[in-house]
Amino acid sequence: MPPSLSESSIEPTLSSAFGILATLLAVVGLYGVMAFTVARRTREIGLRIALGAATGDVLWLVMREVVMLVGTGVVLGVIGAWVVSTLVRSQLYGLTPTDPITIVGAALLLGVVALLAGYIPARRATRVNPVRALRYE
Repeated sequence: MPPSLSESSIEPTLSSAFGILATLLAVVGLYGVMAFTVARRTREIGLRIALGAATGDVLWLVMREVVMLVGTGVVLGVIGAWVVSTLVRSQLYGLTPTDPITIVGAALLLGVVALLAGYIPARRATRVNPVRALRYE
């Protein structure tokens, strides 16, 4: 007879799995939004490159939006987590609802992952061919 998982070990495992899934969905969503934004601004980016914009300038043009989105999300998420944490107090094993190390660690992890997801479309924007971008409709 195979060993069965006790009920106490299923809850943390499921919570972790859903947390990872939620993070993955957020990253894919941010990547999609930024890829769409870069595609929509292809002519503008191509024109900037044609006029001599440096690669770093084009990269920062796109990453600025990513930083604003991630910053807003992290601030609102930390505030929301702080407020909602009292409701899930019974499910926090060995943590206080407002544990600053956990909240800061989670915010940093999500911020770094989201910035990496936004970096891919930003890097692609630096490789836009100006001639093709100006013909793009």
